[in-house]
Amino acid sequence: MTDFFDTWYFDYLILPLLIFLARIIDVSMDTIRMIFIARGFKKFAPIIGFFQVLVWIITITRIMANLENWTCYIAYAAGFAAGNLTGMIIEERLALGIELIRVVTRRQAGQLITALKDHNFPVTSVDATGVYGNVAVLFIVVKRKQMKEVLDLIRKYNPRAFYTVEDIRFVSKTLPYDANEKAEMERSLLQE
Repeated sequence: MTDFFDTWYFDYLILPLLIFLARIIDVSMDTIRMIFIARGFKKFAPIIGFFQVLVWIITITRIMANLENWTCYIAYAAGFAAGNLTGMIIEERLALGIELIRVVTRRQAGQLITALKDHNFPVTSVDATGVYGNVAVLFIVVKRKQMKEVLDLIRKYNPRAFYTVEDIRFVSKTLPYDANEKAEMERSLLQE
């Protein structure tokens, strides 16, 4: 079996392939770890970091043992590039975090607000003045997995609206109103 590891086939095909795959794993984990840190998932980042560094040490040890093998360098660099892409794809599929969608519209936003509420999306509307006159500004805070659905509603009910999307690290959660609190709030709004 040790003869197999000393062959040209192993040195120039199998070893570079293993380095390439290890580098994809290493860099993907690094990308996800950095995103977890940026989004406030502090518990997972150190665990991912441990395994990432372990894979990196094993990989770099194999390269150092084969310094004359240029295919290992190419595999290492290609694995880095592929790992970045793979990490971004994984993070996109996980869709972790919370987003703030800010919508500015010159059209009446009533239908859009109603549609958002009908789909149970929390929306706050503020009347404002823009460069060209009166506008409505909507603030919608949603889980990242729900963002596409909200953007589809915006495009459907107000296709010319201007909107921005921002990552949010922390959101304070408020409890929903009970029936008495809601009725009292509605009475006070009607009296104003």
